[in-house]
Amino acid sequence: MSTFDNDSLYKSLKELSVIDVNDLDRAFNKSKENNGDLGKILVGDGLITDENLGKVIAELYQIPFIILSQVSIAQDILHIIPEVVAKKQTIISFKKDEKGLHLAVNNPKNIDIVEFVKKKAGLPIVTYYATKHDIDNAIGLYTKDVEKAFEEIIVENVNQVKNSKTTSVEPPIVKIVDTIFSYAYKNKASDIHLEPEREISLVRFRIDGVLHDIVKFPINIHQQIVARIKVMTKLRTDEHQAAQDGKLQIVTGDDRLDIRVSIVPIVSGETVVMRLLSKNANRNSLVDLGFSEKNILKIEDAYKKPFGMILSTGPTGSGKTTTLYTILKKLNRRDVNIMTIEDPVEYEIENINQIQVNDQTGLSFAEGLRSIVRQDPDIILVGEIRDDDTANIAVNSAMTGHLVLSTLHTNDASTAIPRLFDMKVEPFLIASSVNVIIGQRLVRSICVKCRASVEVKISEYKNFLSDELIKKYFGKEKILRLYKGKGCPVCHNTGYMDRLAIAEVLVMNEDIREAIDSRKDSEVIRQLAIKSGMVTMIDDGIDKVKKGLTTIDEIIRVTKV
Repeated sequence: MSTFDNDSLYKSLKELSVIDVNDLDRAFNKSKENNGDLGKILVGDGLITDENLGKVIAELYQIPFIILSQVSIAQDILHIIPEVVAKKQTIISFKKDEKGLHLAVNNPKNIDIVEFVKKKAGLPIVTYYATKHDIDNAIGLYTKDVEKAFEEIIVENVNQVKNSKTTSVEPPIVKIVDTIFSYAYKNKASDIHLEPEREISLVRFRIDGVLHDIVKFPINIHQQIVARIKVMTKLRTDEHQAAQDGKLQIVTGDDRLDIRVSIVPIVSGETVVMRLLSKNANRNSLVDLGFSEKNILKIEDAYKKPFGMILSTGPTGSGKTTTLYTILKKLNRRDVNIMTIEDPVEYEIENINQIQVNDQTGLSFAEGLRSIVRQDPDIILVGEIRDDDTANIAVNSAMTGHLVLSTLHTNDASTAIPRLFDMKVEPFLIASSVNVIIGQRLVRSICVKCRASVEVKISEYKNFLSDELIKKYFGKEKILRLYKGKGCPVCHNTGYMDRLAIAEVLVMNEDIREAIDSRKDSEVIRQLAIKSGMVTMIDDGIDKVKKGLTTIDEIIRVTKV
């Protein structure tokens, strides 16, 4: 939440013209109707990023702005302010130098707490503004290292569990599972893996798309950890030979985590994979997701049309759904009826009617979509086009006055067309209904804290990039000046922090429509799109490499060029 009053924030944002005036007015009216925080509404609706809002508020307070996620904070500096005080007052001490103690606060009007810290530290105070979300994340630094925390739990309690004759879930197991969830959230993990091996149970977190080994438990408590998760998920604790799926919800701070759980029997026991979905996670604009200005204009032109289809394509984990949710948030107004059919519903959005696929009751994508069309929708989101029926209903809906958003599992934008052919959609329907096709992948961003300029020999990439690609992007240069992350505590020594999209946006035009009508293959369609101005994923990726946003290794990893 912002700490500046709504009227002043509204006036300042209007003067700055950083948000469309109609969107700003709608959010301001919403804050008055609900007595809500304007800043929180703006961020929640994807109209401004948490960081950019923080910069505006810092300017209003006339104090410097700090992004704590980009700062390495020493433990002795952090603990100058007790954890309980930091949480209650939303403050963090992050640096000490000749100027004094540098303090990040969310409410600069709270002079009393600044004076308290000044007396406690015996130092002058340099005050900065930081967003609540940023400070809340930094407060997680008070917690001990994950392996040490688990080690203490194990030393304290695991022997008790091992020696217990009962099969019921003991309190130490509850604590272990709670700690796994807590550390996964604090480390921004998207998935938790619990994998039984011969002698140990391995916990792994997927962070920024890459799996990391986190901690090992004795194998003889693995089943009790699984049992605890089954209890929380309301799954059968006596079933060990069949796959089970479920979900649970936990609250951490002012955030709510929806966790999807998949338990599958393997040779060495039961393996558990859990997907973490935060209600605060989807707070992005297309800019934040990594889309270029040129591609954003193409997408905006497509979703401002009253009907037609927007397709987002790519493999699993490429950010397709996040992109479509971001577009939906821009379209979400009281005067339109938006309905979705999803499997599962990943993020709940206010004022949008979201339907969960349920195969057990016969509610498939196709059946759900048939029902939605009878509900007088303006905008429809279909989580995924998986079969012929869904494809044909979706395309026909786009032809009859609805704006339809959906995803397809294809390698790039142009291969979506033959995929629709395979689903028995008539070429003239595709040509007439599809407005735009987005192909994307997610690459890891270089950590801004430890980013450094390095010299790279282009010969190192000859096994991964063709001579044609090397010539196209780097000419005759043999030594390149690029960027990489050296590794620091902020990025857990990986050199990367967060992810961004590399994308290509195929816009329908007459040449491409004629090629579709003639059932031309994807390569012909791709070349026509490039001729009409489509920037390919590789082009977009290399451009981001040259700007110091990611590395060639990441582009190679996700595109396998």
